[in-house]
Amino acid sequence: MSNSASGLPRQSGDDHRHILTVAIEDYYQGATFNRLIPRARWHRFESRLVRNTQTTLDLLDEFNVRATFFALGWVADAVPELIREVVARGHDIASQGYFHRAIREFSRDEFRDDCARAREALERASGRSIDGYRVAQRWLKPEDLWALDVLAEEGYKFDSSIRPLFRQYVHEPWRRFVHQHHHGERTLWEVPVSSARVMGLDIPIAGANYFRQLPFSLVERKVRQWDRRYDAPFVMYFHVWELDPDQPKIDAAPFYAKVRQYRNLDRMATMLRHYFQQYRFTSIGDRLGIESRPASAEALAASALVEANRQQELRDAPVVIATHESARTPISIVIPCFNEELILPYLSNTLVGVQAELSREHDVHFVFVDDGSSDGTWASLQSIFGGRANCTVIRHEVNRGVAATIMTGIRASETEIVCSMDCDCTYDPHELGPMVALLTPDVDMVTASPYHKLGKVLNVPEWRLFLSRTLSKMYGMVLRHQLATYTACFRVYRRSAVADVPLSRPGFIGVAELLGRLDLGGSRIIEYPTTLEVRILGRSKMKIVKTMAGHIRLIFELIGMRMFHRKDVTGTDTRAIASAPLSRAP
Repeated sequence: MSNSASGLPRQSGDDHRHILTVAIEDYYQGATFNRLIPRARWHRFESRLVRNTQTTLDLLDEFNVRATFFALGWVADAVPELIREVVARGHDIASQGYFHRAIREFSRDEFRDDCARAREALERASGRSIDGYRVAQRWLKPEDLWALDVLAEEGYKFDSSIRPLFRQYVHEPWRRFVHQHHHGERTLWEVPVSSARVMGLDIPIAGANYFRQLPFSLVERKVRQWDRRYDAPFVMYFHVWELDPDQPKIDAAPFYAKVRQYRNLDRMATMLRHYFQQYRFTSIGDRLGIESRPASAEALAASALVEANRQQELRDAPVVIATHESARTPISIVIPCFNEELILPYLSNTLVGVQAELSREHDVHFVFVDDGSSDGTWASLQSIFGGRANCTVIRHEVNRGVAATIMTGIRASETEIVCSMDCDCTYDPHELGPMVALLTPDVDMVTASPYHKLGKVLNVPEWRLFLSRTLSKMYGMVLRHQLATYTACFRVYRRSAVADVPLSRPGFIGVAELLGRLDLGGSRIIEYPTTLEVRILGRSKMKIVKTMAGHIRLIFELIGMRMFHRKDVTGTDTRAIASAPLSRAP
């Protein structure tokens, strides 16, 4: 293997063109949120990919700029029409792999397979040959350069996966510029994103996060110096989501990740306009003289076959559902909502899969209860769910608390089996199927438990885990059922057992009160181990100190209730406690 910094096509002094590249990614797909948002959950988020790409294309049209767009194969399969529009608007398409993965996640053969899968998807969608590649996250370090050999072997013509940082390539200074990578008889152009040499260190100034985090005057000065000093093109890049300052905020992310993702998003378009006005930019292929070609006949034929299969699946889907409708058990799913405007698109996308799974055996009806929200929750509920035949939307004029809201939904349900779930999907609602199966005729409630020995929690702060486990131990000392969790809203109920239970505490405490009343009243309660994840979008409405104090008061009152109704618990009138009054908490 050898490398050289020669061979760039010459350009005249009045046509000093730089290179612009754009990553087609949605706001939740980047490396910033990898630990919080696995690929299996991508479909749940409100996609802003199309609108952000359209915004980007319009901006480039404004300045007559041509660019190279790097896209995931997953995106090409999910929204092929978007890839086609990028090409139709005069830009080049290149690969970022199939999923959003770093090079260090692959073996050599796995990397080769992933490149082939992504290339096929992008060629199907675009109708063009895919000649370029960029790793989706974590730029290539010196020890990762074997990937360039694989790309050369697979016939790629250029790569843009190197970002010189500090002293990584200090002994190979030519790697800061566009150069040729040689592998045997094969040649691959390497197009590193640009950096400035400051006190012997390479500092990236190529756009994207660097534009938003570093002082504008510093970056602008370094770009101007590059333009005057070097014949090699300045290589700029950004993500389409960086032109979307109104994107949903991932509140569960750590502070540094939120700074990286959101800082100065509102200034990005202005900064890009400045550079587009000052300098000439074009695509990698145009700058290097790599001619765009139609995809192979095999790729085009595969594209036609995929589209034909997709259309056939759409035609067949309603027939499959209708065939089983008469044999399904009716169930209702109650979803309390309080100031959840931000998360409703995420909820809607999640429920698509939930309904598809449950509909195999159940006739599903959703009951959404807006608990006196002060934001746009009510309007969004009506817009998203109001017109659906299997959805009921109810509103509390004033905020009454989550337990009261769940009870409103239960009483409005017309089915004997009623489920309740959190609007933020911190418990995976796809688990409702097996939970419903546990509601046998002798069971009145199935409640989820992440603290069960077979359950687990993900990304939840340790202090919250400590408080929850402490509460569970305290409730376990009072109640008959020895459960790992008593406070989850994620449950399945027998409506006839709970609809008439009066609750003295309408908020979060009421969720535990309902379970306590059923427990002391003789009901059988089953615990289902599940997973609890940190809330991704928006913030929890729970006031921790107030809620903990409320739980302690409830526990003492349950102690008194159990002692006072000892005879009822052991034999006669076992339902008496379920309807016995408690003192109302302030």
